[in-house]
Order: sequence, then C-alpha cells, then structure tokens
Amino acid sequence: MTPVEELRYLILAAQREGNRQLAQALRPHGITPAQAEVLRLLADRQPLTLSGLGELLVCESGTNPSRLVDRLVSADLVRRVPGEQDRRQVELSLTPAGARLARKVAGVEDDLHRLLESAGSARELATVVAFLRTLVDGQPAGDAVARRKKSSE
Repeated sequence: MTPVEELRYLILAAQREGNRQLAQALRPHGITPAQAEVLRLLADRQPLTLSGLGELLVCESGTNPSRLVDRLVSADLVRRVPGEQDRRQVELSLTPAGARLARKVAGVEDDLHRLLESAGSARELATVVAFLRTLVDGQPAGDAVARRKKSSE
C-alpha cells in the first residue's frame, strides 16, 4: 500500500469511526448525526432559510436539505415560518424541544471533540487541520466548512 493510498483509507476510516461513535452517542436521543448537525446549526444561527442551511451542511450535499428538515419538523424539533423579508421564503428555527435537544447534542459533540483533542498535540492537530483544509478546498463540503468557520469568527 502506498502512503497516499494509506492516507485515503485512514481518512475514510477516521470519518466512519467518528460517525459511528457520534451515531451511537446520539441514539438515546432518537436522532441521526445529520439531524444533529441541523439542530446545532440552527441553535447557532437561526433563523436560516432552507438554502442557507444547505450551504452550511457538511453531512448532505446540495443546498436543499428538505427531506432532512421535513423529518425534524415532523418530530416537532424545527418549525418553518414565512420569511420576514420575503414571504415566499421559509425560515427555519428550533422549537423549544429542538432547542433542548440541540443543547444535549452540544454535550455529545463536546465529548467527541475532547476525544479527538486527546489523540495528539495541538501542533499535530493544527498540521492535520491545515492539510485537510487544503485537501477539501474548493469542494462543496470543504466550502461548507469554510463558510461555517468564517461565520463563527
């Protein structure tokens, strides 16, 4: 196996393992990692339009995550409200139950982030982040991460 091939498989393995651990931690809350991502984005940035949410999602491709949002609306975690500026657009926000669950998701994410931080030094983490940022630069998921980082600064 070449080093580049091993890198590719290690990235895939890390993504799958991280997603497995996150899914397992979220299971008692009755949501998936993709649904958790929506709840956390809305908790941090609500209200968002459907397309605005889609631009920030890493778990889904495209800018119209309507099926994902439909499930959260059906579960009474997210509400759709006509936009204040443009009544044709729908704005998404959390219901009180969604806000409570988003806080629980934040705790689950904090636990996972502590595990990731413990895997190496701050310098190693910065090196890996810089490498991965370069690797996904200009790609849809990489652009979503960049938009989220920029809007959080």
